[in-house]
This record gives sequence, structure tokens and C-alpha cells, in this order.
Amino acid sequence: MSHSSYSRIWAEAQGALADLLEDEIPPTSLRPQKDRFQAFHTLATFYLRYLHIFRRLEEVYDQIVHPQKRQVVRQVLEGVMGRLVELKNEMVELEFSEFHYLDDLLQDLKMTPEDLDVPIPRYFIRERMKALKERERMLAHILEKKGSLNQEPVSLQVMSVERAVQLLQVSERARQGRLRAHFMKEIWREERRIRQGEDGPTEADLNLAATLIQRVWRGYRERKRTKKERLEEMIFLGMVEPEVLELSPAQQRAQQVEKIRRQVQDQHEAEYQQALLSIKQSVRSVDEADIKETLQDQIRQWFLECRDATGKFPDFPSAEDGGSASIFSQKSPEEVAAELAAKQQEKEKKKSKGKKDKNASKERKEKKKDKKGKSKGKGGKSDIEKEEEKGWKMSPSNFLPTVAEGAKLYREVWQTRDEGQNFPQRFDPQLVREEKRMEVEEEVRVQVDELMRQELKNLKLTVDREKGKKKKKTKKANKKKKKKAKKGGKKKKKKEKDLTADRTIESLYEELVLEGILTRPHNVKLSEYLGEYSYLGTSLRQANIEPMPSLSDVRQLIALYGVLPLGSQSVHERGPLIRSLLLAGPSGVGKKMLLHALCTETGANLFNLSPGNLAGKYPGKSGLQYLLHMVLKVARQLQPSVLWIGDAEKTFYKKVPKAEKELEPKRLKKDLVKVVKSIKVEDRVLLVGTSRRPFDADLKSLSKVYKKIILIPRPDYSSRLILWKKLLVIGGAQLGPILDLSSLAKVTDGYTQGHILQAVRSVLSSRRLNQQSKRPLTALEFIPPLARQDPVYKEEEETLKAWYSRTPLGKKRTRAAKEFEDAAQRKGKKKPGKGQKKEGEGKGKKKKKKK
Repeated sequence: MSHSSYSRIWAEAQGALADLLEDEIPPTSLRPQKDRFQAFHTLATFYLRYLHIFRRLEEVYDQIVHPQKRQVVRQVLEGVMGRLVELKNEMVELEFSEFHYLDDLLQDLKMTPEDLDVPIPRYFIRERMKALKERERMLAHILEKKGSLNQEPVSLQVMSVERAVQLLQVSERARQGRLRAHFMKEIWREERRIRQGEDGPTEADLNLAATLIQRVWRGYRERKRTKKERLEEMIFLGMVEPEVLELSPAQQRAQQVEKIRRQVQDQHEAEYQQALLSIKQSVRSVDEADIKETLQDQIRQWFLECRDATGKFPDFPSAEDGGSASIFSQKSPEEVAAELAAKQQEKEKKKSKGKKDKNASKERKEKKKDKKGKSKGKGGKSDIEKEEEKGWKMSPSNFLPTVAEGAKLYREVWQTRDEGQNFPQRFDPQLVREEKRMEVEEEVRVQVDELMRQELKNLKLTVDREKGKKKKKTKKANKKKKKKAKKGGKKKKKKEKDLTADRTIESLYEELVLEGILTRPHNVKLSEYLGEYSYLGTSLRQANIEPMPSLSDVRQLIALYGVLPLGSQSVHERGPLIRSLLLAGPSGVGKKMLLHALCTETGANLFNLSPGNLAGKYPGKSGLQYLLHMVLKVARQLQPSVLWIGDAEKTFYKKVPKAEKELEPKRLKKDLVKVVKSIKVEDRVLLVGTSRRPFDADLKSLSKVYKKIILIPRPDYSSRLILWKKLLVIGGAQLGPILDLSSLAKVTDGYTQGHILQAVRSVLSSRRLNQQSKRPLTALEFIPPLARQDPVYKEEEETLKAWYSRTPLGKKRTRAAKEFEDAAQRKGKKKPGKGQKKEGEGKGKKKKKKK
């Protein structure tokens, strides 16, 4: 696509965003909503609209070339990403479920289930490519060094003389047999040629031969045409997948253009960065003196105006209040003086009220406790009824101001800007000059403020000597108090000891790699985790049946909870803080694949803290503390980072099995809570646990560490059908009408992705792939390798489902469902009561008539 097409996409996305902001920001949306279903409908609509805008903006940011436009798009893009995570958090808190089914809204907004997938911004990896390549080079060097250290001498097997003679005899006899067979075949061909030459072919034989050739050819041609027409019909009906052909020349050209645009992006960005420095220097050399002089004249004029209006010189605003910039915010001298006086009075009031507030807060808490006790004794109202009385209200957003500011910048600067002369889409020097002039003015303003404060002091000393003395005394007293307060505060703070202060990050990184703690993640993308959308979720929930989540929903959650916060610093800092994540599900459903995809999409380091990997390493309490200190230090310095704990249930065993007591699986139990709490807002570090038997762990302690728990189910029919198609194509199989994939997907109910992958690999050997033209693949060939594996039985899935219902979020959902049922029964009892009376009256009338 050309530049104009991407500009059009940007304009469409900004228009949709402006409409969305009009719906979300007005005070009508801030009114409490009593209907929870209506509130969820509002949230889900906003979520889907933001998701559509996010997809369009990501496409624009990846391909647009203008460096200043890319800055505006990036600002809005990160704001939209953060708002998506916020809305998802609101939906979870409102519905008490991580999974939501939005079939009706998809129809209303004319969207498909594929539009629910959260796109992964490509700039997460592109903008860190140099650092990632350097890290990969260093990791490969350390692993090579580790391999040479651990290399063991290869032992050679000695063969006896008798065995060697026997092998030589067998091979020689086989060679002689092949030669003799070839010689005899040549003799037979020669004899046949001689016999045919003696009896020459007649004219009748030639006509018969021609007829036979025609018959064979026509039959072959008709069979081929019929087979082709049948295949086209099956493809049209969707019963057979079309053959995967190579990319067309137009598609190849489009891919090349995309690569070229990215190279142009880098060139224009380098030019823009150089221009920022050169233009700032020119602005400083030309305009600095004029800016300084005009600022001084303006501030002196303000001194005189305040003196004339109030009868005294004003107090100069401090640097915290904005300095002289706050003076010229379109306010009169009297208003500025009144504001400064009001601020001083507020500070004095806060100091005097501080002690009173502490005593009053204690009394309020005691009163609240008494009220709670009384309400419980009287049979207080449930949480749902209270919410219905108060209504649901959307919590304030940290990203809406950013999005609104970016939309405003687009409207004011770029929407109507004529760029007919800027065909290469290089930076705009006029905009750069305006921006740098503002920066230089702010820098000069700081210097001017210091000079003018001194000048104001001198004026006050000369004109108001007595007032100046009193103020000095009070200022000295205030300074003494502040110093005392600072000394008292410093004593309370305690810094943590750095156990590796004498070591570099490179040495710690190398040690963790050599010990097998820091590992290389597999190169897997999140889109490769195959799974279909659940089309029965809404109908099952309407029937009060909690459906198992689909693999598509799991993929969305990993993107929202893992990829976006780890990839974007602003989303992690200002969005809902997610420190830990637990992936629970049966063996083979792709928990490790999701973990590696999370690291691949964000370029994160992977630290393996699984109980099996820590066995025998860094023994003792001090050794474990040293290890955790190293891991957290390297993870923070080289963020983003993922701390992985495989078999997470072993860390929280209710009772350790005898066979695993030597491995000490519960070593990390006490320290894990501290590790999670130590992850701050600015640290892009995520703790990820994977578990196939979470019900073996103590749920209370497990829930303290893992705040977000994602249950991964076995694949349903639609997901299994997609898996069979994709895995067979990747393995090199030729899909045809003989291979019944629908039956395969139906028969493999209960088998996971891992089981299906093993079956495909065992059948599709190189020899079998070469035989496909003569003997096409059939569904029956995959049954024996599947029969040798144990599927996930329904009992195991029900056990996982029951365990998930006992988690904190599951308990909230069951409690809310019960309260809704009780409320519905209370409302329902009143209406039938009236009907029952009427029925009784009717029966009495009938009896009278009979009499």
C-alpha cells in the first residue's frame, strides 16, 4: 500500500476514536448503572471498539514513514493498549470471570470471531532488535563454553575379528547377487528383442495398438477431469482445504515493499534525531538572548502591577508551583497574589489539622465496626443488593487523558496539514523549530527565575525593611523545623543489602546461564497456538451452565495479561499491575508453548526456577537467598523478564511424596510471596507458573502468590479440526477427499494438542510422505499411535473445573450466582402469591355453582 492509503487508515482510526471518546468521556457515562448486565454490555462494547482501533493503529505505526507522525501514532497506540487492559480488568471485576462471550455484540458491530484476537505490536521486537541480537550472541557464546566444559570423551566399541569377517562376507555376497540379477535381466531383454524382430508387426497389429493407446488416454483424461471437478466442488463446499500454493508475484512484491518501508523508517528517524540537536543549537544561539530579555521585562512588569494593585510586592512562585510560568497563565496580578496567599493558608491548616485527623479517624473506625456488627445481627443486605442500590460506576482511567491528548494533537496539527510538497515524508523542520524553541524557553526560564527572585528580594529589602526582617525570622524557624523532620524521616528508611555489589551484570548473567537457571526460549509465536472460538459459550451461560473456556480465549488472555504489559513500559506502569500468572491444565494442552510464545513476542529473558531445575543447586537458606537476589537483579537490569516455575503445585504441596523429599520441592514456598511483592511498577518482570495437577497444592498459599489463574482446557471439536489441518500441512501431508479430517476430529475427543502432534509425527515419516502419490493418506493410519496414548478423561477435566471454582475468583462467581438466584426467587414469590389467591377465589366460585 502507498503512503496515502496508510494516511487514510490513520484518519479512519482517529475518526472512530473521536466517536468513542465522545461516548466514554461525557458525564452520562459516569452515572451509576444499577443493571449489571447493561453495565457489562457497555464495557464490552467499548472493549471491542478499542480493539478494532488498536488493530488499525498498529498497522499504521508499522508502515508509516514520517517520524513526527509516528510519534503521535505511538502515543495514541500505547494509550489504547492501556485502556484495553483497564477495560478487561473492569469486565473481570464486574462478571467475576476471566472469560467472556460476546456473540451478540459481534453481530451488532459486524465483527467476526477473528477480530477478537489481540494483535501483538511488531515494534516490541523491531525497536529492540540490536539489543536482542547482542544478547543472543552472548548467550550462544556462553552455551558453547558450557558445552565444551561438559563434553565427555566418546567411547569406541571394539569389534571382534570373526564379526568383522562375517559382515564383509554378507556384503560381498549381496553385491554379487545384485550383479548376477542385473546380468540375467539384460540377457532376457536381448532374447525378447530378437524374437519380436523375427515376426514383423502387421497392419492389423498397428491399428489395434493405436486403438488401445487412444482408449487408455481418453479414460485417463476423463478420470482426471472428473477428479478435478469433484475436488473443486468439495473445496467450494468447505469439505476439503485448498492446496497451499506459493505466494503470488503481487504478494511477494507487497512483502518486499513492507521491508523497504521499514528501512526508510530507520533512515528518516536517524535524520530526525540529528535535526533535533542541530536545530536546538541554532535556536539557542539565535533566540536565547531575546527570550531572556523578554522574560525579564514581563516579570518586572508583573512586579509593578502587583505593587500598584495590592500595595506590596508579591511573593515569587516556587519551582514546585511552576515558577514564573504560573504568572502568565492569563490571570491578573490580583488573582495570582490571591492564589499564592490561599496556598500558604492551606499549608498552615493542613499542619494544624494533622493531629486532629488522626484522632478522628480512630473514632470513625470504631463506629464503623459497631455498625457492621449491628447490621450482621439484624440480617444485613448482600453485596449484590448493595451494588444494585448504589449502582456500578466505571473507575477512573489512567490512559484516557493520553488518548484524548493524542487525538487533539492529530486534529490540530495533522488532520488539515497540506503535505503535497513532502512526498518522501521526511520530518517537518518548522514543527521541530517550534518544539525546540519551547524547550529553550523553559531552560532559560529557570535561569531567569533565579535572577528575578534575587531581584525581588532586593526590592523588598529596600522598600519594606521591617516586613523583610519578620519574614526572615519566620523562614529561619520553618527551615529548622523542616530539617528536624527530614532527619527523623531518614532514620526510618533502610536500604536492602546488595549481595553482589562487587560483580558485574555480565558475570551474573554468565553464572545463571552456566547453572541452567537462565535458558533460551523456543522461537514460537502466539499466533501458532492454534484454537477456535467457542460458539456455545453464550447459550450455555444463559442456561446457567459454566462453559469451559476455548483456546482462542486463552490466547487473548496471554496477550492482555502478559505480552502488552511486558512489551510496553507505559502500559506496565500505569495499567493494572499484574505480577504473577498461573497456567493450569492437563498435560499436553500447550502451557509451555504459551510461556515460550510470551518470551518470543516481547524479547524477554526466561529464568527457570522450577523445583526440578533447582534440585542440588545453591543449597541452604543463604544459597537460595543469593540465587533469588541474582535472578531479580539480572531480571530488572535486562527487562522484560519472565520467571518460570514449572510444576508449580510442587512448591505448595499439602504433603510431599516420599520419592520427592530429596528434591526439596517446597524450598521456594516462603520466599515466593516476597519475590512477588518486590516486583514494582517500573519492573517489567512477570512470574509465570505452569501446573498440570493444581489440586495437589494448598489452594490458600497458591492463591497468595498467583493472583491471576488461567484454566486451559482440552481442545473442543472445532479446535481439533483446525489442529489436524494445520499440523498435517506443516508435516508435508497432501490433504484430499480420502483423508476424512472431520471424523478424525470427532474420534480424538479427549486428546490434547500434544497427543495429536505425536500421532502426526509418528505417521508422517519421510518414507510415507514419498508414497502419498501412489497411496494417499487415510484417517485410519492415525488411530494406532493415538490408541497407545492415554487421553484426558472427563473426570480429570471435572476435577480441574471443581478446583477452579474454589479459587478466589471462582468463589466470587458462585457466590454472585447464588445471590442472583435468591434475589430472583424473592421477586418471583411475590407475583405467584397474588395469582394463587385468584386461583383459590376461582375454585370457591366453582364450588358454589355446583351446589
